[in-house]
Amino acid sequence: MSLVDEIKNAIRDVPDFPKPGIMFKDITPIFENQYLCNKIVDGFIKALPNNIDAIVGIESRGFLFGILIANKLNLPFVLVRKSGKLPYKTISQEYSLEYGNAKIEMHIDSLKKNWNVVIHDDLLATGGTAEAAAQLVKQQNANVKAFTFLVELEFLKGKEKLIKHSNNIICLAQY
Repeated sequence: MSLVDEIKNAIRDVPDFPKPGIMFKDITPIFENQYLCNKIVDGFIKALPNNIDAIVGIESRGFLFGILIANKLNLPFVLVRKSGKLPYKTISQEYSLEYGNAKIEMHIDSLKKNWNVVIHDDLLATGGTAEAAAQLVKQQNANVKAFTFLVELEFLKGKEKLIKHSNNIICLAQY
């Protein structure tokens, strides 16, 4: 069975969550299968470009595989969190949601100038959060070398927002 098939077989569909009409793709069953988790990490690593200096993970599910990728590559892992959750001095980026705005933050000293980074999250939907993370990376004079996602919801066309930051957008499974 291919990695894509294994991922899709493990993901649980939860209808009407978080609101009626939404079919939520629940990745939590994947974490009950360490063999699959290791295959996913290896799948991401195999697809990554060379010369990566850090992995940036977006709160909260982006932390799950992001830290595993960083550790396996012996690279720093940088947290991007919702506003007010990081304890030290931060930079922030506001972005639009379906209903209103949100803000994410990163510590001011997380990235070094000219570092090449990978931005990781669990799911690519509209691309708004990942694009905001790319703006944070650029605020620190670092480069977005790639984006990685476990799942892409293709019909929401999130890649269109991200392509201006990097044309290396890795999605292991698409719906």
